[in-house]
Amino acid sequence: MEVILLERVGKLGQMGDVVKVKDGYARNFLLPRGKALRANAESKAKYEGMKEELKAQSLERKGEAGKIAAKVDGKTFTVIRQASETGQLFGSVSTRDIATLISTEGNTISRTAVELNAPIKSIGQYKVPLGLHPDVEVSVTIIVARSDAEAERIGRGEDVTIRREDAEDAEAEAEAAKARAEALFDAEEEEAEDAAVEESAEGEAPKAKRKKKTDAEA
Repeated sequence: MEVILLERVGKLGQMGDVVKVKDGYARNFLLPRGKALRANAESKAKYEGMKEELKAQSLERKGEAGKIAAKVDGKTFTVIRQASETGQLFGSVSTRDIATLISTEGNTISRTAVELNAPIKSIGQYKVPLGLHPDVEVSVTIIVARSDAEAERIGRGEDVTIRREDAEDAEAEAEAAKARAEALFDAEEEEAEDAAVEESAEGEAPKAKRKKKTDAEA
């Protein structure tokens, strides 16, 4: 499908360019987000009539994006999530999560500005690009951790996870320790029962002797 770009789109072209793109990309991204129009005679005439307005709007958005960029570029944000010992999250961190996190500090951005190829699914430190405007691109650092203390360690470059093999070894050792403790408890319990039986037997012996003596006297 051929479209007319209403703003600069990375790797495609500048505002006003007529480019050919895949139908799905046009229908699902460029057209519904107002980044392009279908390239036909009617759209070309429409673009010519709104070209100056589009340029003015782009300059205004660029100025706003520049202000946000100055505040967030290179900044570090922390996301606290539950995760396993190997660092796998019980869930994920999405573009919406990151946009919300940044926006809570007064820097409103949309999730479409967060250029994350796939949701984050493990703890760690990530550099995430932000496309605030076609001409304004910055990046932020996202630290995903299980606690604030762990986030500080990750920020210092420490490895806070353990390998899956180590986790399995630790689990096996814990099970072995539990088994040893249970065996020791069973042995102590059996020894206590034996002692009780022996004590009971010793208590019965004098009674038997007294009974025999009484029978003899009779």
